[in-house]
Amino acid sequence: MTGLLLQCGHYDRFECRSCTWLERPYDAQLADKQTATREHLSAVLDGRPEPTWLPPVASAPAGFRTKAKMVVGGTVDEPTLGLWDPQRGAVDLRDCALHTAGIRSALPVLAAFVTRAGLAPYDVPTRSGELKHVLVTESPAGELMVRWVLRSTEADARIRKHLPWLLDRVPGLRVVTLNIQPAHAALLEGEREVVLTEQATLPMQVNGITLHLGPRSFFQTNTDVAAALYRTAREWVDEIQPATVHDLYCGVGGFALHVAAPGRTVTGIEISVDAVAAAERGRKGAGLSPSQVRFVAGDATSYLLEERADLVVVNPPRRGLGVDLATRLEEAGPAAVLYSSCNPETLARDVAVMRSYAPVRAQVLDMFPQTAHLEVLVLLARVG
Repeated sequence: MTGLLLQCGHYDRFECRSCTWLERPYDAQLADKQTATREHLSAVLDGRPEPTWLPPVASAPAGFRTKAKMVVGGTVDEPTLGLWDPQRGAVDLRDCALHTAGIRSALPVLAAFVTRAGLAPYDVPTRSGELKHVLVTESPAGELMVRWVLRSTEADARIRKHLPWLLDRVPGLRVVTLNIQPAHAALLEGEREVVLTEQATLPMQVNGITLHLGPRSFFQTNTDVAAALYRTAREWVDEIQPATVHDLYCGVGGFALHVAAPGRTVTGIEISVDAVAAAERGRKGAGLSPSQVRFVAGDATSYLLEERADLVVVNPPRRGLGVDLATRLEEAGPAAVLYSSCNPETLARDVAVMRSYAPVRAQVLDMFPQTAHLEVLVLLARVG
């Protein structure tokens, strides 16, 4: 850990204040996250014992973000990639220090491609233009996925025409898609995805396991800390040695593939059919049979009581499990629950509902330096 402060001209000029904790030394950020998370969880235990808190997992303070979500502004000839501010308008953040070096190198080329392909940036006040966002993801191997978020397919032919130019100038570019988001609303992306490259998924090598990230698949934006999260999960699960594991909200299979072991059956449940297909590809690549790991497309809430498991892994979105699923977990009665949360407040609400479970150990993992956001992993054991 370090007391070093990250310097940012955009922050100093009030062009971007997304890094709300930028003026706190990094070691203070870690300590504050640990304290706040402990307080949220302690407040709902109601007589249940406190968990053992492991030291927080630190991140690199900069250069850690492997996904860039850039609002496209300006004009065709002078596009900006960054954010939209109601007072300032389009703000260019191509040099944002949070992104990996590979993403920072690619962004100027992507801006040049906007001009070359004649992609008119979307103008919020007039609701005109086509190109809303460009989304860039980098894998640990330095390969990239680029998604152009457009209002329509009007620019499809021009993008295809100039795509060889882009692929030549960004050697690591493997996946390029068009995402169609026609609504005049503050939505990052739409439902329709058009893949322009032969390769449709980005391989993400994590702890020797290759996960296959589709264009609309969820994956942590801090891959190094995500790798630590998966390693910790595997260690804790191996200590318990459950015969059966259910991974709810399994996505592309990160937790499920990491906790697989001889003599153990792991089932991943995910609502997205595309994510399940990607998880299956990861299973085959890991050399695991369907009897060891299987993935099911379905609703986690309804699936939970249909089959029993010794341990259940949950990694819900920020809204948490909610009363319904937390109650079903309580009723299903697995011996242990491994809960990965990006929101200590909703984690605490869910633990308050799961009265039969007590936290055994917990660890904060700093996925999001320079902000109050974090990930926390908690192992819950059934009392009695």
